[in-house]
Amino acid sequence: MNFSALQHEADGLGAGLPPLMVEADHLAASVSLGVHGRRRAGMGESFWQFRRYASHDSAAAIDWRQSARSSHIFVREREWEAAQTVWFWRDASAGMGFGSGRVSKRARADLLLMALAALLVRGGERVGFLGMDGGPAASRLALTRIGRALFAPSAAALPPSLPLARASQLVWFSDFLEPGALDRVQELARQGISGHLVRLVDPAEEDFPYSGRTRFESPGGGADEIFGRAERVRDQYRARFTAHGEEVAAVAARMGWSATVHRTDHAPQGALIALHAAIGGS
Repeated sequence: MNFSALQHEADGLGAGLPPLMVEADHLAASVSLGVHGRRRAGMGESFWQFRRYASHDSAAAIDWRQSARSSHIFVREREWEAAQTVWFWRDASAGMGFGSGRVSKRARADLLLMALAALLVRGGERVGFLGMDGGPAASRLALTRIGRALFAPSAAALPPSLPLARASQLVWFSDFLEPGALDRVQELARQGISGHLVRLVDPAEEDFPYSGRTRFESPGGGADEIFGRAERVRDQYRARFTAHGEEVAAVAARMGWSATVHRTDHAPQGALIALHAAIGGS
């Protein structure tokens, strides 16, 4: 596909994207984290540092001008930016649509996902959403494709079983309440995938502020529950909710993944900075 065809596709995709893209760009710009690329010695164009000559170095690596200023021989190292592929997944189950305030768990997950993807693309990293059209790329086109995938009709909670390169990373946004979610984390880890779990929490889910006669409805329909005095189950509920969070964190740690929690009533900047650092940003 030539450049003009790519530009046409990008324009067509971008024309229908919701304001999420603009909000995500603003959030990414607000954290000002700089270049994400993993910088280290290797094959590259940019000067990185001088270091003392070692027996394994070739004579061509010696910087004679720098060496002439000292009694030691120095070599000139160049910088290598090792681009990586970061895949994303966002739980689309009905429960992620819950929001006791202005922001649902799904909406906040979408914002953080798009902002993080935008930051990574600025740093030269390839990004993609599992199951999206097209492959991962470090481009604006990849971001528009991710945006399209987020708004495609779906109720899938768990990421699809797709072959991923062992060096890939996966950032998974969910409340991890769906049965089988933590089993899937372990399957991915055994495939050599490194990952980052972002657990979205609504304040009402954690605080359980309800009292008196209260009806609780299942987000996906089905079993509902009525409590005559909801405050009587508050302590038991909070204990179970805390235990679930601890289980998510424990599974992630056991698999060598990171795990973070974000409450939807908190500002998104802190979560974005933490995620960027977990992936390897500076």
